[in-house]
Amino acid sequence: MNLLTCSEIAENWGVSRRRVSTLCRDGRIDGAILKGKTWLIPEDAEKPLDPRRIIDYTWRPLSPFVKWAGGKTQLLERLRDNMPHTFGTYYEPFIGGGALFLDVQPNKAVINDVNEQLLNVYRWLRNDAEALIEKIRVLDSLECDKERYYELRDKYNEKISLNELDVDCAALMIWINKHCFNGLYRVNSKGLFNVPYNNKKSGTSMDEDNLRNIGEYLSSNDIQIIQGDFADACNKAVKGDFVYFDSPYVPVSETASFTDYTKDGFSYADHVRLAELFIGLDKKGVNVMLSNNDVPLVHELYHGYKIIEVDARRSINSDASKRTGKEVIIKNY
Repeated sequence: MNLLTCSEIAENWGVSRRRVSTLCRDGRIDGAILKGKTWLIPEDAEKPLDPRRIIDYTWRPLSPFVKWAGGKTQLLERLRDNMPHTFGTYYEPFIGGGALFLDVQPNKAVINDVNEQLLNVYRWLRNDAEALIEKIRVLDSLECDKERYYELRDKYNEKISLNELDVDCAALMIWINKHCFNGLYRVNSKGLFNVPYNNKKSGTSMDEDNLRNIGEYLSSNDIQIIQGDFADACNKAVKGDFVYFDSPYVPVSETASFTDYTKDGFSYADHVRLAELFIGLDKKGVNVMLSNNDVPLVHELYHGYKIIEVDARRSINSDASKRTGKEVIIKNY
């Protein structure tokens, strides 16, 4: 396979080198690989359709395709009620399961996460949802016992180690999320998935229509899917845009920590940096909303902003008696 640089592909396609680089970064060019600081693209790669050219799209109810720590499905009504009535571009730097994003379905958005495997699913849904659905069908065609679960978990971890962000990796992520303990996504210090089996042998891993409809929404609107630091994800936000932060939460107790959905976790310093970013966006005239636990540190970091207390159910907690608690919605408008 002959690989070309961004400049060579740009000349072939009649676009700028910067545009090709952006398409590579957003995962819109099949087979593009990053070698050092240079993108290399297959010579026969097809030019993607420009996502800025919005086509007709009919709104349909959508729901997250994975269970995710801190998922917002049960708080959607409160979140919707507290969103600005109008806004420009929608930004969600910690997309996770994307409950609010998939509910609102903005026609122009930037979604980001540090979890490459998660973003790989979003990209495959956008680029070829049918291929992903077919792969999951194959995985679901056999009964899942303990041996099969750990066999496929090893296969998934091998893809993580090799950074193989293909359709098989995307299908395995969805399948494993439905067969692991409590739907928890957790990795070890090497970035490998380490959640045990949930002992359920049967059951479908997907809602085909939901996956298909998510794919149609993502491909029919101007949705940028990027991977990186949360601050970089919204550095282009301007006055009138809307940013929703649903970061890993400040722990309620010393032992309550489910922030290791990536190998780097989310530290106290990260929470301070997030608060500083919130303040900076506020000064630019950006509409900002944030969710977190109702704990003293959060009130301290966001003192002076509107803080709304809400009851929440924490479905990830391993102790069912501790699956309720107080959270806050913070906004600057």
